[in-house]
Amino acid sequence: MKEAVFNSYVGKVTSTFNISQEELFSKSKRRVLVDARHLLYYLCSKRPMQIRYIQDYMSANGYDIGHSTIIYGIGQVREKVEQDVDYKHVCNELS
Repeated sequence: MKEAVFNSYVGKVTSTFNISQEELFSKSKRRVLVDARHLLYYLCSKRPMQIRYIQDYMSANGYDIGHSTIIYGIGQVREKVEQDVDYKHVCNELS
């Protein structure tokens, strides 16, 4: 059930950032891809989706990630949402 929600958010995030799913789940550290992943973690956490599920779904798509990295990404987006009204608007539109 949560996997469908995850996949829905993947589609929304890739569309918003104008990237492919392959890029999203690549090992690249390009800023746009990192920001997109962080936003994906944040949206899933707001659902609420357990960190373990996010980790499992990322792994199923070929991107192994640690628990603490997901928590860090969620925190980064929370800070942006608090500081940037436009970013908050985008997050609200996607969720």
